[in-house]
Amino acid sequence: MEFEVCSIMFGLDTSIAILFIICIAAVCIFEFANGFHDTANAVATVIYTGSLKPTYAVVWSGLWNFIGLFLSSYWGYKVAMGIVNLLPLGDMIHLTTGESVSLVLGMLISGIIWNIGTWYFGIPCSSSHTLIGSILGAGLVFSWLHGGAGVNWSKAGDIGLSLLFSPIFGFSVTILLMYILRRIVKEKKAIFKEPEPGTKPPMWIRAILITTCTLVSFFHGNNDGQKGIGLMLIILITFMPIEFALNSEFDAKNSLASLNKIEVALTAENKADLLIKTGEAKNNINTFVLANANPSVPKDSLKKLTIAVRTSIATVNKKIGDAIKSTSFMENKDNVKAIKAELKVLKNDIEYSPKWVTIMIALCLGIGTMIGWKRIAVTIGEKIGKRHMTFAEGATAELTAAATIGLSSGLGLPVSTTHVLSSGVAGAMTASKGVKNLQPDTIKSIAIAWVLTLPVTIILAGGFYYILQLFLK
Repeated sequence: MEFEVCSIMFGLDTSIAILFIICIAAVCIFEFANGFHDTANAVATVIYTGSLKPTYAVVWSGLWNFIGLFLSSYWGYKVAMGIVNLLPLGDMIHLTTGESVSLVLGMLISGIIWNIGTWYFGIPCSSSHTLIGSILGAGLVFSWLHGGAGVNWSKAGDIGLSLLFSPIFGFSVTILLMYILRRIVKEKKAIFKEPEPGTKPPMWIRAILITTCTLVSFFHGNNDGQKGIGLMLIILITFMPIEFALNSEFDAKNSLASLNKIEVALTAENKADLLIKTGEAKNNINTFVLANANPSVPKDSLKKLTIAVRTSIATVNKKIGDAIKSTSFMENKDNVKAIKAELKVLKNDIEYSPKWVTIMIALCLGIGTMIGWKRIAVTIGEKIGKRHMTFAEGATAELTAAATIGLSSGLGLPVSTTHVLSSGVAGAMTASKGVKNLQPDTIKSIAIAWVLTLPVTIILAGGFYYILQLFLK
């Protein structure tokens, strides 16, 4: 009965509805695992400095993870769109439902296995790294089976650089912050010493630690949670492109009006190459409008037209947006300002998330954050350095993590909360007593996991995708 209801609601037959529900459940499991895997990034420092008791810390962190993702709708879904744009949705629309499901499930199973495996052994590992590797693996096998690029390598390169430099950034910036703190707080040496058991930090340092825990949780929800939204959108667009490839508030008249205004500005500046892209988008939208007005047009044709509109709008945003960044793009600043305003309108057509998706992912992440935190927290709090974390070390590591994740969310780049914080703790320990203050075995385990995550998840996702598509054709 439940599957029949689902079939009626989404216009899917029973077998496809079951596959759809399985994919939705897999995304929720991935995001739940992301929550309990990454909880320690926010709570390890407040727990190990005695600023908050573990129970209060994880509940507080879970709440702010939820809030961080829930509020994403007010400033955009840049990170989520980065995940969506990694895969060739225009090519995937030509796959059978079984092949599309195989691709999505291959990615998700790979990510879940690696996340839970590293969590079980207490190894801090990046969920972002895991997800990107899984998408690359599935994309590469897709390219091999069906041709085409398989992966948006330009976007993959941007994300890869952010994941590569985040640990270096976390390590070096925390060392700098420790140096600044020592220069500013000369008379309060207690914050730089290993605290006695049961000792609580001074109120001002405790306030900083709780604030940074809150900020790391908030920005983790905003950044990592959007990866779950991106995955959910891939599933929705794959199964139901007509309903979800474009914003439910999409208005063809408004989009065409924006494209016309952009064309006026581009014509004034003689940008013929970009005018070709706006012309293609207008043609796709007009064809889409006519097709929707004709009840005899097959559903498969409507699916392809909907994806074509989404793809062409995304192309206009990307090409013109990149061109605007060039200082020599236009001499007339009013034209530039007008184009930017209209690109925002077009971006809203494709960069969105249904409210229920945001709430579902926020709940999975928030509840997951409250569970299973201890394994990774013990590693960060006790095993990176050779001694107990000081108040100053905890504060500087969390400040670095909060600032880095917040900046990355603003730039629309998925960043590794785990890498930033664990490298920040290592940087703080090094700033205190040099490299000899680090536990080499733990650092080696983290480094090995960092190196292996991409190749292992690429192989796992590609392998699962290939095997599944043999059975789900």
